[in-house]
Amino acid sequence: MAPESTPALSAAELDRLLIGKRLRHFRTNAGLTLDQLGERVGVVASQLSLIENGRREPKLGLLQAIARELELDPSELLKPEPPDHRSALEIELERAQSAPAYTRLKLPHVRAPRTLSDDTLEALVGLHRELARRSRAAAATSEEARRANTAIRLKMRERDNYIHEIELIASDLMRRIGHTAGAVTHREVAVLAELLGFTLIFVDDLPSNTRSITDLANGRIYLPPASIPGGHGLRSLALQAMAHRVLGHQEPASYAEFLEQRMQINYFAAACLIPEARAVEFLQQAKRNRNLAIEDLRDAFGVTHEAAAHRFTNLATRHLDLRVHHYRADGEGVLVRGYENDGLPFPSDSSGSIEGEVLCHKWGGRTAFDRTNRTSEFYQYTDTPVGTFWSSVQTGDAELGPFAISCGVPFDDARWFRGRDTQVRAVSTCPDPTCCRTPSRALLERWKGKAWPSARMHAHVLAPLPTGTFPGVDDTEMYAFLSRHAPES
Repeated sequence: MAPESTPALSAAELDRLLIGKRLRHFRTNAGLTLDQLGERVGVVASQLSLIENGRREPKLGLLQAIARELELDPSELLKPEPPDHRSALEIELERAQSAPAYTRLKLPHVRAPRTLSDDTLEALVGLHRELARRSRAAAATSEEARRANTAIRLKMRERDNYIHEIELIASDLMRRIGHTAGAVTHREVAVLAELLGFTLIFVDDLPSNTRSITDLANGRIYLPPASIPGGHGLRSLALQAMAHRVLGHQEPASYAEFLEQRMQINYFAAACLIPEARAVEFLQQAKRNRNLAIEDLRDAFGVTHEAAAHRFTNLATRHLDLRVHHYRADGEGVLVRGYENDGLPFPSDSSGSIEGEVLCHKWGGRTAFDRTNRTSEFYQYTDTPVGTFWSSVQTGDAELGPFAISCGVPFDDARWFRGRDTQVRAVSTCPDPTCCRTPSRALLERWKGKAWPSARMHAHVLAPLPTGTFPGVDDTEMYAFLSRHAPES
């Protein structure tokens, strides 16, 4: 018969265990036994033992009394860091055995008494780390990543791309730094960093595949010296780095969690740069004037066109009663990302994923490239099998090539937008292959069997999905960077 497994510890139990480890550490450093400390604070030794083993939550008054006897500030007992290496290993073992992947195995829950040698404890924790690494590597396939991305997109569609909790956090922080009007300045971002315990430092040797690095030990956020290509300004990069702490993120345990965290930090940065209250006031006035325009939102808050379009989708349904779509496509019409709650029929694969799918040639995100003058927004109505949609499109060029940012609404709601009077209209019957993917009979008769192109291989086709705790980041390179820049102790 297999031995019975012990139930995994909850998050609250793990927090109690951490307090207990810190209490035991400071008690033994003070040279006191359980009996001696218990006598001084008025409780029996067995009660203190339960607290030190994480089996009972101490009352605040008792913690204050213990802190006085140990000549400590009470906050020392409540810090979230283990007090020593042994305690860190014991807590990590408990966390590992409380993870769903381990509890599903129904194996015994191994405790770590003081009689368990450090070498044995190191070996157990090391095995759990390796199992977790292999589990992440196995899960981080392109198929899993696409499935996770689709799940996030569908969840955001259910909530109309609006996250109330993050809006509240961002609004409170911007109020606390005194931001009231205009574009958020670099100075205000630096003040927010100081409020959160960080200093912004600009360097020119960030490791490859990193946009920023946060030194949690020394309260530093390292950023590139200038905006990187693609519209990711330094303000946004800094805000995204701060968001991990503000939103309470832990190291991602899976690629899906990594993607979820990335979505949340992007949302937080946008909510800071385009604060909800002022953005809604601006947009509602524009709607009353029947003059909604993404370029006006962009210019009013000093952000990129893509940031403005994405932010519009956060607020449009909640505050303007408009259902919308928004997507980015590259110059070849390949979808990079997209969002809709208005029914726009994005192309998708069998799993529902849209990233990497090719847009219909008739959609605005592709026809916008046909113009000679691409400096202004392009407007188009598109008839699809599920209805007619209006869209505004802005094209641009980035390091990886041209791109299009599209934002639009169903036909009836176009009346609220600038550009509604456009005469440009196209008919799309995709996914019917005769719409734009089947050559005309004349072209087939002339060229079928008489051409052989040398196809350009897209790098992402054969590239493996980035691996690592933070996918794509080389830990060795990152830690060497931190060592170079860390302040001397």
